[in-house]
Amino acid sequence: MQRHFGGFWNRWMVGVVWGLAGFWVASAVWAEVRLPKILGDNMVMQQQTEVRIWGWADPDEEVTVQLQEQKVSTKADTKGRWLVKLRTPEAGGPYEVHVIGKTNHITLRNVLVGEVWVASGQSNMQWPVSRSDNAQQEIAAAKYPKIRFFTVPQTISDKPLDDWEKGAWVECSPETVAGFSAVAYFFGRHLHQELGVPVGLINSSWGGTICEAWTSLNALQTDEDFKPILERAKQFNPKNPNQPAVLFNGMIHPLLPFVIRGAIWYQGESNVGRAAQYKKLFPIMIQDWRHRWQIGDFPFYYVQLAPFQYGNRVKPECLPELWEAQLQTLRLPNTGMVVTTDIGNIKDIHPTNKQEVGRRLALWALAKIHGKSIVYSGPLYDGYMVEGNKIRIKFRYAEEGLVCKGDRLIHFSIAGEDGKFVPADAIIDGSTVVVSSPQIAKPVAVRFGWVDTAEPNLFNKAGLPASPFRTDTFPMVTEGNK
Repeated sequence: MQRHFGGFWNRWMVGVVWGLAGFWVASAVWAEVRLPKILGDNMVMQQQTEVRIWGWADPDEEVTVQLQEQKVSTKADTKGRWLVKLRTPEAGGPYEVHVIGKTNHITLRNVLVGEVWVASGQSNMQWPVSRSDNAQQEIAAAKYPKIRFFTVPQTISDKPLDDWEKGAWVECSPETVAGFSAVAYFFGRHLHQELGVPVGLINSSWGGTICEAWTSLNALQTDEDFKPILERAKQFNPKNPNQPAVLFNGMIHPLLPFVIRGAIWYQGESNVGRAAQYKKLFPIMIQDWRHRWQIGDFPFYYVQLAPFQYGNRVKPECLPELWEAQLQTLRLPNTGMVVTTDIGNIKDIHPTNKQEVGRRLALWALAKIHGKSIVYSGPLYDGYMVEGNKIRIKFRYAEEGLVCKGDRLIHFSIAGEDGKFVPADAIIDGSTVVVSSPQIAKPVAVRFGWVDTAEPNLFNKAGLPASPFRTDTFPMVTEGNK
């Protein structure tokens, strides 16, 4: 029997401050050992790692946790909080996890070990299977008892919470899949089918929400550029999810001790018009999550927004500038991006082909984590060369060549020194594209897909679309929109 508490707990307290809990009063005395909602029957634990099991008990009460032959004991601290670590085996199960206190014994049943992912963002992540393509057939076919779902209650809080009033893991079935996140389900289904292991999916999303709501207050306070964000919400509104940190507090913080493989993310529509700010905000949110989860730079894969005509609310260049912010976030280690310019709907901000979105996200995980020899990204801009009156564009993820789906490439434009862009001719040459226009004798810059309704037709041979990009650094239309 092992005993380890103090050292780990002290380190954990740096990232997750239990004393700010909203549901659990620091001075409370527990008559029985208790667990958070995320630890329950039917859950999936991440395979081949150290997972954390935690909860509450009487101060100084001894608690023992057992998984198969492995037993770990600890004592609750003076405020009744306890945490242990268990080493998980390869994917498999079902198992029972036993939590034994002074006066009660909790048994978690039908527990699997496999791959665990958090899915977060706004409405395109929240969008359910029941409203996606071929919904009836998808629901009827969703008989995957080794895929498990947990839906985080939509919760607003001005302080970090430790738990929710409700929440439970369920097996994937035609009875449970309809209301679950379609992107998360199709992502998890593809992983399950390709790997043959259990998959746990935690859906923590809320439609119409802004990135800063999912970012901790401490992280937002680290940068002067985020002062306008903090100024907008000095008064906490318990009914408004679009305030700094309130969804991090209510919907991410309670998950932090739970060990995951990684996260998938679909958000940004509510930040269109503030792309210059998003260039810093989105990477800081990712780094904030990684710091607080304390499991290293875990994989973080996200969806580049689909084309959509935002109309009078924002200028047509605002969405491309947000695409650029998302593209540049790939500079962070262990990130991946899915391009969706070919599966959107310019008249509907919620395109319904979530199957392909989920599959493309899963390609990143299969290749980068599980070593599958597959193409996992569409072509990404990788530099240019001026060749007389032409510009040659280089791409990554185009080693086997590029493909035009149509008679000619569209949505390329080119500019001279005056910075005025005109439609351009574009021709594929191996893994590059040569861009020119008879109107521009001395070109200096190229843009691709630089309008919110752009549905370009440039792909690699794996059928994955190229991301919009620009070669220039001319001022952004979103500069100053904080």
